[in-house]
Amino acid sequence: MEKFSIGIVREGKVPPDFRVPLTPAQCAKIQMDYPQIEVIVQPSPIRRFKDEEYTAAGIRVQEDLSECDLIMGVKEMPITALIPAKKHMFFSHTIKKQSYNKKLLQAILEHKIQLIDYEVLKNRIGKRLIGFGRYAGIVGCYNGFRAYGLKTNSFFLKKASECENRVELEEELKKVILPPNTKIVATGFGRVGFGAREILNLLPIVEVAPNEFHQEFDQPVFTHLEVGDYYASIKNGAFDKKEFYEFPERYTSVFDRFAQISDMYIACHYWSSKSPIILSKETLKNGTTLKVVADISCDIAGPIASTLRPSTIADPIYGYDPTTEKEIGFEQSNAIAVMAVDNLPCELPKDASEDFGNDFMQFILPNFFNGDPDGILERGSETNLEGELMPLFNYLSEYVNS
Repeated sequence: MEKFSIGIVREGKVPPDFRVPLTPAQCAKIQMDYPQIEVIVQPSPIRRFKDEEYTAAGIRVQEDLSECDLIMGVKEMPITALIPAKKHMFFSHTIKKQSYNKKLLQAILEHKIQLIDYEVLKNRIGKRLIGFGRYAGIVGCYNGFRAYGLKTNSFFLKKASECENRVELEEELKKVILPPNTKIVATGFGRVGFGAREILNLLPIVEVAPNEFHQEFDQPVFTHLEVGDYYASIKNGAFDKKEFYEFPERYTSVFDRFAQISDMYIACHYWSSKSPIILSKETLKNGTTLKVVADISCDIAGPIASTLRPSTIADPIYGYDPTTEKEIGFEQSNAIAVMAVDNLPCELPKDASEDFGNDFMQFILPNFFNGDPDGILERGSETNLEGELMPLFNYLSEYVNS
């Protein structure tokens, strides 16, 4: 079998990202399992896995990656770092016609690069195969409890980014103290939602059904809502899943019945701009018991009225005043504390990278050598080596040519 080399680039986006697509141990395993593959790593002063760790694992570390067949990164590569006529894999953030990355996609086409975007690597039924969503849910849910402790002045957790790894983060959770009848509501399943549940399941919190949530409890509880629990037909109050996804404008939010009795809201849902809002300004203004909104989904000017802007790892919490609809200090008595960090997996870069790399090795890597029988790489390629958009992405033509 022909030799094949994978180059791992130095992350160049600002602010810096400390994650990697493959850890040193994973690189070594790939080279052991696939003797035809060599992994080469570009040196970096910022990534959490140091150059010396790759070298110790038997991985070549060097600046020049031009000999590599596949160039792998995590976030968008700077245009100056692109290598013409090569396959590149990273999150390009172009499939929604993001204006800030139009020049990047133009350069990719100009340099005749095959862009394989992690975001669109899916199986035959359209399920995503790789991503950092699980760790977004894990860190975001942890951050929600950290915000709750600070808001109520009842316990103090160190930042997730200050934890060495997930083991230390889980130790911190032992400090969480919640009074009886504390009520937590979550929306969204998928990778993010199930990641959040991993944290919830480590705490002394009992899950209850949505239709039981209004009751009084002698212990902290949470409920996890399906879409039909917080949206209802404008016409008859019912919920038809097929109709909702075809005609979301026919539906309205009924989430206020949960917001009015919850202490914390953990938002992990996927939301389309065509869908109704979930938590409105009116609901927040007319009375809510919410102390914390942990908006892991973080859609700005979207379904959660209190999410005015993304927050940062350095300064993760701000306050929302339901009366003025303005940002205030989260410590103020009339404020809802909002956690809306939009790069949550970066807070546990080692664990998140290992999880991501495992998915790559299991679901993606074999397709480079087995003929891609399910068309995973083909469907995940926005462009080809001829400098053209692939058929599934022809809708981007006007975007890149404008």
